[in-house]
Amino acid sequence: MIIDSHCHLKHGDAEGTEYSADEIVEVMDAAGIDRSVVFAMQTTTRRSIELASVAVAKYPDRLIPYVYALPHYDRPVLPELQDALEGGFFGIKIHIGECRLREHISDPVFDLAAAMDAPVLMDLAGDLGTAKRLARDFPDTKLIIAHLGQYKGTNEPLIDEFISVAEHHDNVWLDASGVVMAYMIAEAVNRVGAERVMFGIDGPHPKPDPVSYAEYAIKQINMLKIADSDKEMVLGGSVQRLLEM
Repeated sequence: MIIDSHCHLKHGDAEGTEYSADEIVEVMDAAGIDRSVVFAMQTTTRRSIELASVAVAKYPDRLIPYVYALPHYDRPVLPELQDALEGGFFGIKIHIGECRLREHISDPVFDLAAAMDAPVLMDLAGDLGTAKRLARDFPDTKLIIAHLGQYKGTNEPLIDEFISVAEHHDNVWLDASGVVMAYMIAEAVNRVGAERVMFGIDGPHPKPDPVSYAEYAIKQINMLKIADSDKEMVLGGSVQRLLEM
């Protein structure tokens, strides 16, 4: 089974592009993806819940919902996050591009995630210090570091440091979506174990086209010089284990 661990209903691009459940499943079918973790960003927590709930209601056997954590001036969002997790959402997404990851923002979410046994998928945009602090201070929270630490990162020493965070903290998983130095995915598997490295497309993406983009992400894993059993684990087994599906 191939499971995409990082798929957007509403993307973080300049246009805030939205993708319907039908569009996502059409890409999945064409690329050979069995299930996808879906979430919305560039929107409120409440709206992220609405978008994911509608999508999953249409494709309950294909789509796996995460809720988006974003501070709100009018109201606290922790109750919304908790209600979503109690109502069938599997995890939480946080993105440094839309909020600072200072203690007063991230820590209450990490406390809730630990209490609810839900993973937090976090785009850190290269913020290694925050990754180290959260991994250390919240050992009972399952932290998924998106993009091996930096989207399309080419700073090999930095990516190496993010892999080291997972090496030293068994509550940390590594998301291999949006990675241009594919050999660093193999490095992560060799050092951390395939059980804590997970495939994702960070899509849909229109260039060159959504299906080709997804197919290339799968091909990237299959081309790695790692055992076939490790490829299977990265392509789906790791997220199955993490979410206890």
